[in-house]
Amino acid sequence: MREFELVIIGGGPAGMAAAVAARKQGIGNIVIFERGDELGGILNQCIHNGFGLHTFKEELTGPEYAERYSDQVKELGIPVELGTMVLDLNADKELSIISRTRGAETVKAKAVILAMGCRERPRGALGIAGFRPQGIYTAGTAQKLVNCEGVVPGKEVVILGSGDIGLIMARRMTLEGAKVKAVVELMPYSSGLKRNIVQCLDDYGIPLMLSHTVVDIKGKEKLEGVTVAAVDEKNTPIPGTEEYFPCDTLLLSCGLIPENELSKTAGVELSPLTNGPSVDESLETNIEGVFACGNVLHVHDLVDFVSEEANRAGENAAEYIKGKPASPGVPVEVKPGFGVRYTVPSKLYIESVNDSVHIRFRVTGVFKGAAIAVTSGGEEIFRKRGRIFVPSEMQDIVIKKDKLADVSGTIEVKVEEAAK
Repeated sequence: MREFELVIIGGGPAGMAAAVAARKQGIGNIVIFERGDELGGILNQCIHNGFGLHTFKEELTGPEYAERYSDQVKELGIPVELGTMVLDLNADKELSIISRTRGAETVKAKAVILAMGCRERPRGALGIAGFRPQGIYTAGTAQKLVNCEGVVPGKEVVILGSGDIGLIMARRMTLEGAKVKAVVELMPYSSGLKRNIVQCLDDYGIPLMLSHTVVDIKGKEKLEGVTVAAVDEKNTPIPGTEEYFPCDTLLLSCGLIPENELSKTAGVELSPLTNGPSVDESLETNIEGVFACGNVLHVHDLVDFVSEEANRAGENAAEYIKGKPASPGVPVEVKPGFGVRYTVPSKLYIESVNDSVHIRFRVTGVFKGAAIAVTSGGEEIFRKRGRIFVPSEMQDIVIKKDKLADVSGTIEVKVEEAAK
């Protein structure tokens, strides 16, 4: 059985950043297992720019961003095993893997970093009436077809969901000569970044239909069109508001799901709010020596934040491997309050916090002129005002350790709305 100090599952931006950080902390026996044929993960099909502004202080495309990290992995001599699928992980940090070159084997690690990323929510999870004709794709699948395979899936397009991938594909399909008739969004606000709404929809005259959804699909063998209807405050379609759009392509951009099948088999505790692991301030799960970062933990909006989080996971895993003692005492629960969907981390060991702690979260709606308040035992320990908070933008607040000195029990993160 091969043994490693650190095994990283996934060679996307999170896995590479974690590996680089751990190597810089002196960990020598590292391996990255990546099921694909190259490092970079989803970045390799994201040929648009807008990456790297925080990390590299310049605007890069997805493949360029991935190359920056893959170059660091090579320069630091970090072993990478491509075409390698991790089939199983247990609480003893033993991994069952299979590859074309080595076949099936079991390896053991002193520490493991989960960096498997996320997957798209498919049509089967959406419950749309109608047949299952050719012409329905997730936005990510369409993106890979166009950008990597040189195949345009259709000429008349409707997009369901206004996530960032869907918005970017509205522009991409338009540039490839297709007609994007509408982007349809169930919620009364877009789930994509404001800059993508402007650059991908407004600049090309593509309508965004908020509080609408697809209620029927026409076509048996091939897609012929979709029926769109307005929805009420309970997201129920309103009779009489139906509008039919002839089209040959329906793209689904209806959310991402952290890829945590391996986490489940290992006994990692998952958060029902994020569908990712529950972690403490060091990004360690309930299994000692197993850490999580990136989109497998919670879905990020910017890859720069993925890299920053993965950097911390790599450093903390290195400290664990070097023999850092287990976190002392009872953890303080971090819970979402009004207007906050979830928090990462979900618990803190105050004594283990170095200088400060990051708390990341998303809000549940659009809040203008509001404030983020962090309280414990009725006492406020942090406040941040903002012009607008929206669900599409992940919030990141940093709390200094001295503010946590007298904290016990629970910490609540909530939105306080502006007085009307």
